[in-house]
Amino acid sequence: MIEVVVGALLREGRVLLGHRRPDKHAFPDTWDLPGGVVEPGESLRAALARELREELDVSVDATTVTLLCRADLGTAQLSAWLVPDWVGEARNAAPEEHDDLRWCGLDDLPPLAHPDVRAAVVRVLGGG
Repeated sequence: MIEVVVGALLREGRVLLGHRRPDKHAFPDTWDLPGGVVEPGESLRAALARELREELDVSVDATTVTLLCRADLGTAQLSAWLVPDWVGEARNAAPEEHDDLRWCGLDDLPPLAHPDVRAAVVRVLGGG
C-alpha cells in the first residue's frame, strides 16, 4: 500500500495550506497540507522532512513532529503530522504540485482534501 505523509506547519494560530493544482491526478483543485508519497525504505518522519524541504524549502527536525491522524484512502494510507518547528521561510518550491500557499486560521479554513485531516487541524487550532 502507498504511504502518504502531510505536515501541519503552525504559525500565530494559523496553518499553512497548499492548493493542489487543477491538473493533479489525486485530489485536484483542493486545499491540503503539504506533503507527498513515502519512498521505499524511508520512514514516515524522514519522508515528511524530505517532502517539506522539496515543497516548501524548509528544514524540519523529524524528531519533533507528532502524529495528528491517520486516514485510509483505499489505495493509500495517509499520515498527518504536526510540525511545531522548522527553519526557513515557507515558500512554494514545487509549483508543479501547488498553485498557491496560504496561512489559514479557524475563521478562514477551507474544506481540505481529507475530512479527517481537516478535523485534526481544527482541533490543533483550538476549535474543539
